[in-house]
Amino acid sequence: MADSSLDPASFWTQANALLRKNVTYQKRNIKTNIRLVSFPFIICLLLVLLQGFINSQLDKPSNNCGCACVDTNGDGKCQKVCGLQYSDLDQAATCPIPNPPEWPPLLQVPAPEYRAVRTDFLPFTDLPNESCRSSGSCPTTFLFTGNNQSLGQILAGNMIKASFNLNASDVVDSLATNVVGSDTYPQTTNFLDPAFFSGVPIYNVQSRCSSNSTLSVSFQEFSINVQQEVSCVQGLPLWRNSSSEINNELYKGYRKGNSESKINEFTAAYDFLNSNGNSFNVSIWYNSTYKNDSGQASIALVRVPRLVNLVSNAYLQFLQGPGTQMIFEFVKEMPKPQTKLRLDLSSLLGTLFFTWVILQLFPVILTSLVYEKQQKLRIMMKMHGLGDGPYWMISYAYFLLISLVYMLSFVIFGSVIGLKFFTLNDYSLQFVFYFIYVNLQISLAFLAAAMFSNVKTSAVVGYICVFGTGLLGGFLFQFFIQDTSFPRGWIIAMELYPGFSLFRGLYEFSQASFMGNFLGTRGMRWGDLSDSVNGMREVLIIMVVEWFVVLFIAYYIDQVMSSGSGKSPLFFLRNFGKKPSTFRRPSLQRQGSKVFVQLDKPDVSQEREKVEQLLLEPSSSHAIIVDDIKKVYPGKDGNPAKFAVRGLSLALPRGECFGMLGPNGAGKTSFISMAVEESLKSVNLFNGGVADKQAGKYSGGMKRRLSVAISLIGDPKVVYMDEPSTGLDPASRNSLWNVVKRAKQDRAIILTTHSMEEAEVLCDRLGIFVDGSLQCMGNPKELKGRYGGSYVFTMTTSSDHEQDVEIMVRHLSPQANKIYHISGTQKFELPKHEIRIADVFQAVENAKSRFTVFAWGLADTTLEDVFIKVARGAQAFNVLS
Repeated sequence: MADSSLDPASFWTQANALLRKNVTYQKRNIKTNIRLVSFPFIICLLLVLLQGFINSQLDKPSNNCGCACVDTNGDGKCQKVCGLQYSDLDQAATCPIPNPPEWPPLLQVPAPEYRAVRTDFLPFTDLPNESCRSSGSCPTTFLFTGNNQSLGQILAGNMIKASFNLNASDVVDSLATNVVGSDTYPQTTNFLDPAFFSGVPIYNVQSRCSSNSTLSVSFQEFSINVQQEVSCVQGLPLWRNSSSEINNELYKGYRKGNSESKINEFTAAYDFLNSNGNSFNVSIWYNSTYKNDSGQASIALVRVPRLVNLVSNAYLQFLQGPGTQMIFEFVKEMPKPQTKLRLDLSSLLGTLFFTWVILQLFPVILTSLVYEKQQKLRIMMKMHGLGDGPYWMISYAYFLLISLVYMLSFVIFGSVIGLKFFTLNDYSLQFVFYFIYVNLQISLAFLAAAMFSNVKTSAVVGYICVFGTGLLGGFLFQFFIQDTSFPRGWIIAMELYPGFSLFRGLYEFSQASFMGNFLGTRGMRWGDLSDSVNGMREVLIIMVVEWFVVLFIAYYIDQVMSSGSGKSPLFFLRNFGKKPSTFRRPSLQRQGSKVFVQLDKPDVSQEREKVEQLLLEPSSSHAIIVDDIKKVYPGKDGNPAKFAVRGLSLALPRGECFGMLGPNGAGKTSFISMAVEESLKSVNLFNGGVADKQAGKYSGGMKRRLSVAISLIGDPKVVYMDEPSTGLDPASRNSLWNVVKRAKQDRAIILTTHSMEEAEVLCDRLGIFVDGSLQCMGNPKELKGRYGGSYVFTMTTSSDHEQDVEIMVRHLSPQANKIYHISGTQKFELPKHEIRIADVFQAVENAKSRFTVFAWGLADTTLEDVFIKVARGAQAFNVLS
């Protein structure tokens, strides 16, 4: 029966032990944990303090819609009137505007110093010379292409007027009917257009300009007089052969380098495609980077409608004549009530800060895993029986618990102190997002841990990833998100990097809470995920898929490469398709392309046949009958199963001592282990008070003799002895041998030993055991006769006659092998089948007559030689196979 105390611990026992280890580790690192948890608290408190300061500044009277005492009807009495028209224009964000102003539609015209000119990196020579920039006379360029060049040139000519017509009684209408533009950046709203209050000129685009082409115009908005200069700028239409040429020209020239001479900007570009007299299709290129710093200008506010109106009018005039046009009178904002200035700092800065807060868990988990690897803790736990299943389950659950507690504390604390980032967005949506991401982050840490063996290196790389991800997200990825012209597919591709997925999700929360606070509405809800502009749904999908993929890859790499495993890359296919087989012999061994058939030795086969016969005809004369027993230690941690005993069959009659010889690990002990006054006297443990001592106080040799005595108590029919004389002095060893000789009468003894002398003295038969299998059986004399195929000849002479000795030996045996040579002493192995002992003596006598022989000898094969020869031969065969 198997000893249950030797069975491996259960799954839950291992899990409980690992959990206790992790808890103990946390107790020891309480200061580190406090610093870890305090980081998000400090960030939140900092945001609250800054928010309070900003609110105090925004609540000042100068930042709110002002009032004034105004004589509204000329009677000399003033009345208190509030509103934008009687206060500072900077208060447009807070004052009520029931009737927003009507602004003339504008083009986005490049500033004079940036307008396109000839360069060395563009092949087109129809652009103006760079010298025009110094005089400020560079034209603003429009690019055109299409399938029908003649039609395209007609439409291009219709778009740009030849003159500027000003109606002094209606300046706003005059500006609308002409082609005017500005190089000022648009704002997020159009209550006050910066083009009319910036002090820079408005440009009137004409086919050619006269020498004195600057006019001063004035009009009134919000009871405020607007004075504005209108300068003429030439509109230069240029034809290109394809849209790819236009695309290259637009993007290769835009902001190329730091020098102003290398900045080429175009007003717009048009591709008329397959347009003709019956159909009108057009694609318009416009500069979408003309936005305010927050990047939130709509298409209308980057002045695209005027580009559409120009080309539409040009096509109508082509069909109906120059008198036909679609009038584009003005652009106008929606009315708005009075509001208070509010700026939610947590939403504005939260994306970057909270990315750092969440990502800082990554190096913490990573360094913890690498620490176990560096300090060999994982290997030690495996040596103590910890399996991969409990390790992964408890480690993962442990890090997940820490991460969730960390995130819940973060969200709860942020909500308690009133950060809109948390309070306005749906909590269930936030929980799902954070839960998915921390799982992905833990999986990434397990994957990254396989790449590091040093804690300091992993910590440095981890924190570089933390801060690098935040900075790249805030100063690169965010602008790609805000740029509506940037391909959505590239955004999704970038979100495959988990750090950018986190940043995008936090950015969506930030935008929702910012607008919700600004407009007095709620933040993000589950229904908002169906919005095509909202990227939260795709982020959740990406993170869920990556979570499982990364976790699978991390586990696979851990099994193949990590500490203590070392499995084959195809370990998961190891048991696939295998069927149990009952066919035992012969076994096939493969080496290269050759196949070897490993057959039992004749003596081993005879013993097997003997056992089979005894099983058919039971006999009381045999104390031990072993039939094809096996012992296999199951493989652990990726190591293959160990065959300690491979199908051993053995029959021992009473009165026989069977000795088992073999190297360490051959399986001898595994075999003899399978799954009182007279005795003490016989082993010299009775006299001198030795019998009264506790067994724990005996020396090593005394304990071994005591074990022999115990095994003989009760007159057993079978006795197993595992190296009984190891460590005994010669006298005690001889005494023990005599005890064993007397004890083997009428009983069978199986004995293992490394002592060849002990084997020859005690054993009637010997079996040499290698790699779990019997290699040969027989009495010592038979084994020496079977495997001892050579004599060892030794002769010592002066150094001058060494060559004479070797010639003599070669004459005796051409196959002689020199195995030792030093200072005149030489040893040779002589195959027995080539020589006779008498010939050796005769040769030595003849040699003595010719030179001086100091010493010589001829030795037969010893049992130790047999053992070494058999063991080496079997091990060499196993290595080759």
